[in-house]
Amino acid sequence: MSGHVFQDEMRQVLDEVYRGRETVAVRDVYAQASARLHLTADMLAHLNEIPEGAYTRQQMVAAINRVILHRNEQDTLGLIDEPSRTE
Repeated sequence: MSGHVFQDEMRQVLDEVYRGRETVAVRDVYAQASARLHLTADMLAHLNEIPEGAYTRQQMVAAINRVILHRNEQDTLGLIDEPSRTE
């Protein structure tokens, strides 16, 4: 899977799970991500490395990026970037 596909799929997962919600549990993100056709078991394993708890979207993106960096996959997957959002 290309990094671009992973990034796009994860952004879509985050869009869906955070719609109308300030914080979400990692297990909710995992459940939504597991329904995605293009996210492999290895990609889902990234979410398993995030400690349980409730996260804002910004915190979740940072946590996913930390896992990618820890695995040294930033060159192949890239990091999840978030467009600047003004509320």
